[in-house]
Formats: sequence, structure tokens, C-alpha cells
Amino acid sequence: MTAWAIIPVKPLARAKSRLSSVLTPEERQALAEALLRHVLRTVIGVPGIAGALVISRDTRALALARDMNAHTVQEGGTPELNSALMRATQVITAWRGRAVLILPADLPLLDAEDVTQILRLGQDEGSIVIATDQVQDGTNALFTRPPGLIGYAYGPGSFNRHVAEARASNVPVHVYQSERLALDVDTPADLDQLRRLKPELLFSLKYSAEG
Repeated sequence: MTAWAIIPVKPLARAKSRLSSVLTPEERQALAEALLRHVLRTVIGVPGIAGALVISRDTRALALARDMNAHTVQEGGTPELNSALMRATQVITAWRGRAVLILPADLPLLDAEDVTQILRLGQDEGSIVIATDQVQDGTNALFTRPPGLIGYAYGPGSFNRHVAEARASNVPVHVYQSERLALDVDTPADLDQLRRLKPELLFSLKYSAEG
């Protein structure tokens, strides 16, 4: 199976605005960059993943991705996540990719084992694997084989919408549960949890921001 990872990235300089009460703008950008590097490093190293494609309108994010041997697509027009993901999926299809794994760029605990397990669950043609966040609202991983098997419905409540879309289309859905994959970093509470679980990442933020 030729599977590709798709990682959409918001402008890094405006990332993590909900952390503005606890981090400076420079620290928030440094955090966003560190998280993106971690996600890219993890997925690119997994057997079964042919490559990673980052789609963004941020030239800094695209340059960072290329430095890590990821492919890139410059997002244009009015920013809209679902449209951007469909465009990226069409690119993967043109490259003869047989499956796509969509991951957000802010999964600090993502592990190669998570990616491997998702690939295993989605090994059958015409299937979907989905993982949600800690409050079972958003979509923290979406694997489809083939690409574009269902329409994308990201935004608040996307987990239930994606599951409903698959079932309405008679597509088998596998729900992958992982505490590592469930943690994304949006709020001060998420940051506190990350500080307990992965303090080394936050320890370096001040120096990255100053550099």
C-alpha cells in the first residue's frame, strides 16, 4: 500500500492564539514549529508511509517542511481547511497514492506505533480509520483508502460528522483509540498536560523563541 500523510498548517506566526495568556507570540510560534517538526519526523520514519505533504499558505511552514524532506503545496485563495485538504488529496491521487492519512500539526505525543496501527487497521480497500481528541469532538487522525473516500468535514464536531458520512456511504469505519494521539495543544490546560508528559519540549521553547 502506498500511503501518504497530509498535514495542514496554519500560519505559524498566528498559531496557538488561545495560548496568548500564557505564552508570548514568539513562544507560540516556536511551539507551533516544534510540534510540526515532531509530527513530520514521526510520520516520515514509518514504513508504509511513502511521504508527507504539507499544505499551507505560510512560506515559513513550507520551507520548514521542505527542509525535513516533505513535499509541499502552497494554499491559495480564501483559507478553508476542507477545501485545502481536498486539493492535497487530489495531488496525492495524481501521484498514484493509494491512501491518505490526515494529521494535524500539533500532536506532541504522536508515536510511530500510532501510525503503524492506523495503517494496519486500514489495510482493506474501501475503509476508513479515525481517531478523535480528548473530548471526542475533533478529528486527530483520518485515514482513507482510497484517497477521497468521503468528503472532509473538519471543524467543531468533525469526529461525529466523519463517522456519519462514512456510514451513510456504507464505508466500514475503524475507530482508533490512543491517549497519545488524543492530545493536541490548543488551550492552557492542554499545555499543562504537555508540560507534565513531555517537559523537554517546553523547556526549549524560550531559547527557540529568543533565537
